[in-house]
Amino acid sequence: MAILVTRPAPDNEKTAAALRARGYGVLLSPMLRFEAAAFDDDGETAFDAVILSSANAVRAIEHHPVRPRLILLPVFAVGGYTAQVARDAGFTNITIADGDAVSLRDRVIESATAGKLKKKAKLCYLAGADLARDLGGELGARGFTVVTRTAYRMIPVAGFSDAVSDAFRAGSIEAVLHYSRRSARAYLDAARADGVEISALALPQCCISETVAGVLREAGAMQVAAARTPDENAIFDVVDRTVKASPG
Repeated sequence: MAILVTRPAPDNEKTAAALRARGYGVLLSPMLRFEAAAFDDDGETAFDAVILSSANAVRAIEHHPVRPRLILLPVFAVGGYTAQVARDAGFTNITIADGDAVSLRDRVIESATAGKLKKKAKLCYLAGADLARDLGGELGARGFTVVTRTAYRMIPVAGFSDAVSDAFRAGSIEAVLHYSRRSARAYLDAARADGVEISALALPQCCISETVAGVLREAGAMQVAAARTPDENAIFDVVDRTVKASPG
């Protein structure tokens, strides 16, 4: 039996290793594929800080001309993992939020209130092509100037591998991990395309947040549980509770 991890590469490997350390078998089925997006930079705009709502934003500028300028600036990272990826890439002054866009917005506001950031700071928001929340607009309403650069896109994967489809049919998957609304939707689309929708929805669905869980519930999944906080340790707790509660 295995846990199906739908998280995109390369982060899924970290998740798989942590699950194996807990004694679980793992199947990887990334439902979104990372692709860096080209964006223009005039080389002259003086930013005061950088906003990172995903580790993918760091990867997206690895070879971009803007990187040397941004890496010197304070960074607001959505969570601990994004902060670590940023740190590994060379960023040093990092403020860490609690894993969601609301806390990320609040960290920026708190920093300005505390005098650590100018109250009308110009912020470079390195974003994905599909935004779940208008973070730039919310900060703009607070007096900040937010320049949003679409630095990457996550492309849905059309279907499961033969190994994963066979595992659905063999009943050898015991739970599924979901890390975003878009990857959850891609999972559902792939299940329909591969003719395993009934099996895919019947399994326990372990989700990083209630927002993600809602996608599975709306699709008809009956065993859906969300992490108490949007971080990996919390979703692993969901896996532990779910698997222990499953018959057999």
